Amino acid sequence: MIPLSVLDLSFVSADSTPAQALHDTLALARHVDTLGYRRYWLAEHHALPNVASPAPEIMIGQIAAATTRLRVGSGGIMLPNHAPLMVAERFRMLEALFPGRIDLGLGRAPGTDGITARALRRREAPSGNGGDDFLDRLQELLFWDQGFPEGHPFRSIVASPAGVPLPPLFLLGSSDYSAQVAAQIGAGFGFAQHFAGMPAEGPMRAYRQRFEPSRLGPKPHAILAVAAICAPTDAEAERLAASARLSTLRRERGEYRPLPSLAEALDYPYTPAERARIEQGRDRLHVGAPETLRARLAALAESVQADELMIVTAVPDRAARHDSYRLLAEAWGLQGA
Repeated sequence: MIPLSVLDLSFVSADSTPAQALHDTLALARHVDTLGYRRYWLAEHHALPNVASPAPEIMIGQIAAATTRLRVGSGGIMLPNHAPLMVAERFRMLEALFPGRIDLGLGRAPGTDGITARALRRREAPSGNGGDDFLDRLQELLFWDQGFPEGHPFRSIVASPAGVPLPPLFLLGSSDYSAQVAAQIGAGFGFAQHFAGMPAEGPMRAYRQRFEPSRLGPKPHAILAVAAICAPTDAEAERLAASARLSTLRRERGEYRPLPSLAEALDYPYTPAERARIEQGRDRLHVGAPETLRARLAALAESVQADELMIVTAVPDRAARHDSYRLLAEAWGLQGA
C-alpha cells in the first residue's frame, strides 16, 4: 500500500477555542507519529474563525520537535503572501534544525478573503497576467536556493543559514495549473481533492505524464489530499461525518464558522435543497468503517495514480478524531499501528 500522511488545518470547533485547536494539532501529531504516517502538513489561513493557524512554519518547528519519525511540512505556504527570501530563510532554518524531515509545500491562493489578502501583501502584484505574480515569486525562491544569474541585483545576497538547502519542494493546487508548473520544474505535486471543484484524475495524470526531471526531483511524486472519517462501523462513521458535512455546506455559502458540534449538526433543519447539495458532495468526503474506507481510498489512489494519500479529518471530538486516524492506519497496515 502507498504511504498515508496527514493534512491538519487546526480546525476550531464550536465548543473550543483557537488556542485549544493549536494544542490539539500538537497532540494529533504526536499520536500519528506512533502510527506510521509519513508526513504531517500544516495549512496557512488568515482571518477565518474556523481554522486557527496562520503560520505553518511556526507549527512545523513545534511539531518536528515533538515527534521523531514524521516528515513535517507546509500544505502550504501561500507564496503570494510572502517575500521569497523570507520563505527561503525560514525553511532553511527548519531544515538545519531537523535535517531530512522538512517539506516545503507552496500554494498560489491567498488563504483568506480579498481584503485580508491586501493587508498581508507588502507589494501589489503587477497589472499584467491578471495581477498574478506567483511564477515570479516561485522563480525568485528557486534562485535563492540555486543561485541568481549574473547581473541580478540579489546575486551577492546569501540566504541564511548559509550552506543549508531548501527542503523538498511541492506545488499544491485544486486545478491543473499547479500540476503543469510542478511537472515543468520537476517538483512534487499535491492535489486538494477535499475541496477541489474538478476531479483529481486529470491534473494527477497530467503531472505524471509531463514531468521533467530536474535538480528538484528525479521522478514525479503526486500526493492526493482527501477528506476522510473512519469509525468502527459504517453507520458510526456516517454519523460522525455530520459535522463536516454541515461545515462544508456553510463554507460554500461563505460562512466560515467553527466546526459545529455533532449534536448541532445532527439537529440541523436541512432544507431539501441543502440535502441535495450534500448528496452532490459525497464524493469529496470519504466515510466508512476501516475496511470500507481502506477499499475506497485504495481504489481512488490507484485510479488517479497517486504516490501517497494525505488525510484531513474534520471531527470536533478529539478522541473520535484520534480514533479515526488509528483505525485507518490499522486497516492500511501502517508500521506502528
